[in-house]
Amino acid sequence: MNKFMGTLLGTTAFFALSACAESETTAQNSDQNHALTEVTSPDGRTVVKLVAGNGQTTYSVSRDGEEIVAPSPLGFAFKNMAPLGGDMKVVEANIAASDTTWEQPWGERQFVRDNHKELFVKLAEKDGKHRELNIRFRVFDDGVGFRYEFPKQQGIDSAIITNEITGFQFDDASTAWWIPGREWNRYEYLYNESPLKDVKEAHTPITLKTTGGKYVSLHEAALVNYSGMTMLKNPDGSFEANLAPWPNGDKVRTEGEFTTPWRTIQISDTAYDLMKSDIILNLNEPNKLGDVSWVEPSKYVGIWWEMHLAASTWGSDGKHGATTENTKRYIDFAAENGFKGVLVEGWNIGWDGNWYENGDVFSFTQSYPDYNLPELAKYAKERGVQIVGHHETSGGISNYEAQMDDGFDLFEKMNISQVKTGYVADAGKTHHTEADGTKHYEYHDGQYVVDHHVRVLESAAKRKISINSHEPVKDTGLRRTYPNWISREGARGQEYNAWGDPGNPPSHTAILPYTRMLSGPMDFTPGIFDLLFEEAKPNNRVETTLAKQLSLYVVIYSPIQMAADLPENYGKHADAFQFIKDIPTDWAESIPLAGEIGDYAVIARKERGGRDWYLGGLTGDNARDYAQELTFLEEGVSYEAQVYRDADDADWKSNPYAMAIYKETVKKGDTLKLPMAAGGGFAVRFKALD
Repeated sequence: MNKFMGTLLGTTAFFALSACAESETTAQNSDQNHALTEVTSPDGRTVVKLVAGNGQTTYSVSRDGEEIVAPSPLGFAFKNMAPLGGDMKVVEANIAASDTTWEQPWGERQFVRDNHKELFVKLAEKDGKHRELNIRFRVFDDGVGFRYEFPKQQGIDSAIITNEITGFQFDDASTAWWIPGREWNRYEYLYNESPLKDVKEAHTPITLKTTGGKYVSLHEAALVNYSGMTMLKNPDGSFEANLAPWPNGDKVRTEGEFTTPWRTIQISDTAYDLMKSDIILNLNEPNKLGDVSWVEPSKYVGIWWEMHLAASTWGSDGKHGATTENTKRYIDFAAENGFKGVLVEGWNIGWDGNWYENGDVFSFTQSYPDYNLPELAKYAKERGVQIVGHHETSGGISNYEAQMDDGFDLFEKMNISQVKTGYVADAGKTHHTEADGTKHYEYHDGQYVVDHHVRVLESAAKRKISINSHEPVKDTGLRRTYPNWISREGARGQEYNAWGDPGNPPSHTAILPYTRMLSGPMDFTPGIFDLLFEEAKPNNRVETTLAKQLSLYVVIYSPIQMAADLPENYGKHADAFQFIKDIPTDWAESIPLAGEIGDYAVIARKERGGRDWYLGGLTGDNARDYAQELTFLEEGVSYEAQVYRDADDADWKSNPYAMAIYKETVKKGDTLKLPMAAGGGFAVRFKALD
């Protein structure tokens, strides 16, 4: 089997336990017709309990005896039949164990261990039509995933879900880091830090710190043919899974049997341990695409930041950025500095006028007259570079799908293997049009758009094209199943520093590793070297030091990384630019080392296919004296530590460019002193010497 087809290593053991098996039991109380079923994690620290009967089916989660999720309801409300999940009985319960290792074609680490215990419970109504509902729990050492499996049953050909009765009863005194759900700007908000009781509705992942000191992230995995969920506050203070609706209020439309996404609860003892979790990936299906060796992690530059600075425009009705001449300039820069791709936005017909409000204007095959795609594709290929394609839809799903195959055919012909897609539309304003002209508006995480993204991936894969989605549905680990979903946005990125009011504060990128980044890669577009841009945007700036911009390449993971600034700005800091040229984007291993949410984050990564390590750290609002023991390096090997850190007098406000760049020889067990300024950071390459 080709190694990129998802090789499984290790062993799997499955077993069923009888009704009285020690701590993992299925017990039946005949007097109350009440069933208690529980399963523990492999290390025994986490316990999940399911209780059926007495009018409600509930589950709970505890860790080291601390209640993480208090008893919370399970079930559904339907449009075309009675609710399901109330007075039910356990028909069958089985516990199994699995311990396997599988290989990622690309990722934060090459090999992923999937070690869990599974509880499968078959429920049936005690009265009425005796409908069935199955619930599957998988309990890992670092958390829990569970999903519903609605089996095929007589008399039920379809189901319209109007509410998923999945509750999450946390301690409302927990501290939460969250962004609001179902607001106009999708996921692109600054994070709030507040008591959980102050959260009304939040997108996931949402991260909590319990009063007992545990860290918890709530999210979902394998969002397919379903609607995305937010956490919605109930009047009693609990939360429920609130699904994105169709225009008429339906939440999910199904035919026959169906399976929901996994609801995930990651649990750790420290904030940075959350970053070690592979639960989201492990709960997704293996690679469906076969050999995906054509999916290539890489770095790119592009015609993008200059538009955000208003130095050029996307449309031809201004100072058009996507011209043949300008693109050749970027191709030359990429070739000279070892970058694989050149992103070009604004190349195609449709950007003139009010494109933001009308996604039906774009052509995905016709260039503006001043942009010669065949000439540029040939020019790039001669220099060992590829054009990175761009498809902005403005939320016009029908218009895009009508042209999508032709657009990908064109890019395949032009040797373009990566495409950035965009869905710039307010939440609830993506749309599709019926044959009679009726327009339906959808949420970015509604069932229709969720299914659309899969159609895009499948169409692109036929042409060996990878997709980088912006204004997307949130990441739920589908990159395992569709490895050509190489990255996405899905949070407030670098562009807000050019025009945001406010821009991204120093704490923003010290929160992302513990929230948004737990779901998967983010195309944050780091590497801005002109931090002030006084001429272009005198009222805006980047609220980091220059060293922190380098640290983002290590801390904010993506298999594709952009050097986002204008080419001329890198020449002014050629010594710092060397780190961006050197760092890879594909990793054999990633080890979070230290951090607290909003304060700082430190992570080490080892390059895939090589021996070098990279270390990155960044801070929020406060400076930090930091020293790192080099425990992760290979024993017996000397390394040249190439250090890029804040100078002693650096500060993002008053002295952002001050940087210390030096080299020293180190080995495993040595300690590097790496002080970080307010809004600062460091980046280190450890080059193996022997």
